[in-house]
Amino acid sequence: MTLVARLTSPPGSQASLREANRARLVESLKRHGRLTQVELAGSTGLSPATVSNIVKELTAAGLLHTSITSRSGRRATLVSLSRRLGLVAGVHFSSRQLHIAIADVTRTIVAQTSLPLPLDHRHDAELDRLAILLSDMMESLGGGVGDLLAVGLALPAPVDPRTGMVSTPGLLRGWEGVDIGADLASRIDRPVYVDSEANLGGLAEAREGSSRAVGSSVFIRVGHTISAGLVVNGDLFRGVNGKAGQIGHVTIDENGPICRCSNRGCLETYAGGPALLSLFPPSDGMHRLGDLLQAAEEGDGSSRRVIADAGRHLGIAAASLCNLFDPELIVVGGELGQAGEILMAPMRHSLDRSALATDTGLPEIVGASFGEWAEARGAIAIALDHVTVDAEALPYSA
Repeated sequence: MTLVARLTSPPGSQASLREANRARLVESLKRHGRLTQVELAGSTGLSPATVSNIVKELTAAGLLHTSITSRSGRRATLVSLSRRLGLVAGVHFSSRQLHIAIADVTRTIVAQTSLPLPLDHRHDAELDRLAILLSDMMESLGGGVGDLLAVGLALPAPVDPRTGMVSTPGLLRGWEGVDIGADLASRIDRPVYVDSEANLGGLAEAREGSSRAVGSSVFIRVGHTISAGLVVNGDLFRGVNGKAGQIGHVTIDENGPICRCSNRGCLETYAGGPALLSLFPPSDGMHRLGDLLQAAEEGDGSSRRVIADAGRHLGIAAASLCNLFDPELIVVGGELGQAGEILMAPMRHSLDRSALATDTGLPEIVGASFGEWAEARGAIAIALDHVTVDAEALPYSA
């Protein structure tokens, strides 16, 4: 099913204005999920009466669903897209884990699964496996992969928005030089939209999470790799080549260790997963970040110190990002983000010491709302952004 409102009436006519207003309302619901009619009026700029009329019309046509809720103790009509419009999938390939979530157009998750990945996974084998998994999951829901409206895909590397390829050599070997979206689309015959994991984690937080109420935010993803997603007014800032927010490759020490990007002393070489795990002898059993997090949670002093030191390095890099981008809020996600205050308290301390002070204070640092599923939820959001509702098929009443 497709949903860009196609304006079939003459430009400037009452009918074309009506179609444009319907499209504006539907786009707002795609972006925000569920809104009350009052909130819809605010987000679209339409009058409450116009919103009410359009909601009644599209509900009767089966495209919207309404229910009664309460806002500030007052009765309100909650509006969402109708679930019967179809399903989308959000997929996240991290460095060591695959997450897949299938959701309806209201962003309600109806199926999800996750599984570990080998460290140096390659696109061909993993996309083959993903196609099979998507087919199996859709069959369990009583359908087929052809019933998906779109698929969003998050990768642990910057993606050039013009080519769909990993934009920086060396950051994701085995996935370079390939239009990943087109490659997956050829396997499942569905539209696929690809972006970096930090961007899509940031999009999820901005659309429905911790940074929903702010105008600008940064999502810092800390795991096997480190990167950031920059969000302004609910939209991603990607840069020309998709490399905006690559905070993991900010130089901390120009004489430091060689990084996988070929530079020296990048943040990742001090606070990324491999760097942290390398600090422990093999006998300690620190093979994955989950082992480090579990030990820290159980009170192991060495583990807590290693995470805190990573937080201090992250805070210094975040200070530079704040001086350049000046966000209202910093959200910390990724595997290491699950360490909570062990990581974020030292981050705040370094940020306070290193960022330029302002009259309103420095941005707050908070944990991600969706834990390990933030990037998959962002992939769902980008898939929904490209789903179109066919306004031409709706009955029109003058």
